[in-house]
Amino acid sequence: MFLHLRNVPARVAAGGFVLHTGLEKWNGSEEQAKGLHAMASGAYPFLGKVPPPVFLKALSAAEIGVGAALLLPIVSNKVAGAALTTFAGSLVGMYLRTPALRKPGSVWPNQSGIAVSKDVWMLGIGLGLLADDATDRSGKLSSS
Repeated sequence: MFLHLRNVPARVAAGGFVLHTGLEKWNGSEEQAKGLHAMASGAYPFLGKVPPPVFLKALSAAEIGVGAALLLPIVSNKVAGAALTTFAGSLVGMYLRTPALRKPGSVWPNQSGIAVSKDVWMLGIGLGLLADDATDRSGKLSSS
């Protein structure tokens, strides 16, 4: 079985949110592209070589793909969880690499960082899907 009923609420909540944000970015403005690109390339300097409009389109496509994977019941928890964990992990990494988003000397967000720091819930959902896939119904590690 690819999908357990217990995972449906988390997959629908995260998948709907991520799919929506990807669709909103698909026809994003030049200003939006520059702003998102600046934040991302500040945390991940290799992204500085990517033009902002290309970055925005790639980010949008990634969000649409992750959101769709979470919403489609034919996609296993392992695949959907890996996609969400990778995506959310990069967002949490950006948050942690950007001191301007946090209170001085702390991991806790300042007012500017709240929107990005909330991505930790998506990381938790992704890890939960992976953990669920790795265990059988008794909670023991499965052999697959």
